[in-house]
Amino acid sequence: MVRTTVAQAEMFGAPLEFAGEVKARAESRLGFRVGGKIVERLVEFGASVRPGQPLARLDPRDLADAEAAGKSALEAARADLKLAESDFKRAVDLQKQNFVSQAEVDRRRSTLDAARAQRDRAEAQARSLGSQTSYALLTADAAGVVTAIEAEAGQVVSAGQTVVRVARADDKEVWIAVPEDRLDLIRALGAGEVRLWANASQPLTARVRDIAAAADAATRTYTVRLRLDNPPADVRLGMTATVRFDVKRPQPMVRLPLSALLEAGGKTSVWIYDTSDGSVKPVPVLIGGSDGGDALVAQGIEPGQRVVTAGVHVLQPGQKVRLMDAPVTAGARS
Repeated sequence: MVRTTVAQAEMFGAPLEFAGEVKARAESRLGFRVGGKIVERLVEFGASVRPGQPLARLDPRDLADAEAAGKSALEAARADLKLAESDFKRAVDLQKQNFVSQAEVDRRRSTLDAARAQRDRAEAQARSLGSQTSYALLTADAAGVVTAIEAEAGQVVSAGQTVVRVARADDKEVWIAVPEDRLDLIRALGAGEVRLWANASQPLTARVRDIAAAADAATRTYTVRLRLDNPPADVRLGMTATVRFDVKRPQPMVRLPLSALLEAGGKTSVWIYDTSDGSVKPVPVLIGGSDGGDALVAQGIEPGQRVVTAGVHVLQPGQKVRLMDAPVTAGARS
C-alpha cells in the first residue's frame, strides 16, 4: 500500500523579505608594533576616524632611551672603523718599505673588515630603534568607525595586542539571517533590493557576496552577506534595513513533500500512480526551488497526476500497488 497526493499547479511569486543590518566588510584589530605602557587614548567608542588619525600613545621614554643607545653604538662603531682604516693604511705604507710583514698587513685588513661589518650592524640597529620610536603612536590605517576599545591608559600592552577595533567604512554590506529552505533560492537570485529604515523611500541595490557554510548554533539560520552597490554617504554602520528579493517564476509549479522525491544517479524523480492498472512508474522531474519545507517541481509532472509520497525507495517500475487511502490535494499529506 502506498500514500499518494494529487498534483495541482500553483503560482509562486511572492517576494521574500528579511530584516538586516548594515555592517563593514572588514574590521581591523589595531595594536602597537612594540610593547609598552599606554599613556593616552585619543578616541572614544563609536567615533569616526580618518586615515592616519592618532588613536593611542605609548610612553616614549624607554623607546627614546633605546634610540639614543643605538645612536651612541653607531658613533662608536664609526670611530672604530676610522681607526682600523688608518691602521691598515699605515701597515700598507710600512710593508712597502719592508718594515712589516705581509702577515701583519693581512691582520690589519681583517681588523678593517670586522670594523666595517660592525659599523653596518650598528647602522641597521640605529635605524630599527629609530623606527620603533615612531611606533609609540598608534594611528588608523583607513577611514572607519571605532567599534571596541580593548585597552585603557595606564595599561601595559605587548606588541601586537589589540587596543582599538575599527570597522572600515569604505566597503559596506548588509547581513541577513536566512532559513535553510531559502538558501538555494537566494543563491540563484543573487541580488536584492535594500531599504533602510532611516530612509525607506530610497531603494539600494545589493548583491549576494557570501553565504555562511554552517548555520548559527542558536537560531539555526545561515548568515548571508550582501554588498551594497554605490551606497550614499549617509549610510552608516549599524543601520537597520529590509532586504527584498523578487521571486519571478513564469510557470506554475507543483508542491510536493520531500518524501516524494527519489535521488538516484544524480537525478531526481518521483513515482506516478497509473489509475488504469494500479501500477507505478518513475518520472524524472526538475526542482525549481523549495517553500516551507516542501519541494517545488517545475517540470515533469502534469496537474491531476497522482504522486506517491511515501515508500518511494522500495518501489519497482510497473509494480502493482494499492492506495492507503483516498488521494488528497497536492501539498497536503495524508
